[in-house]
Amino acid sequence: MADDGAGNDGNGAGGGGKGALGELVKAESMIQLAIALPAGCVIGWLVGSWLDRHFHQGWIAIVGILLGAAAGFVQIFRTASRYIKRG
Repeated sequence: MADDGAGNDGNGAGGGGKGALGELVKAESMIQLAIALPAGCVIGWLVGSWLDRHFHQGWIAIVGILLGAAAGFVQIFRTASRYIKRG
């Protein structure tokens, strides 16, 4: 195994170890937290806009944004709780 400079010979890969790879996993989790809410809102808005055009309504896009925001918050809580359990 390759030495990552932290003295754990790569054993922390994927498990949130203290090596360089463990730090990258933590950074990926933080990036996922930052992207979850805006991505949910945008996807909800796009689906809602399509449904607005399809059903000739004007309110479905707003509901889509709200549902996307709720889905983004759920994803944030799931990721944060997984990160907290890891330690």
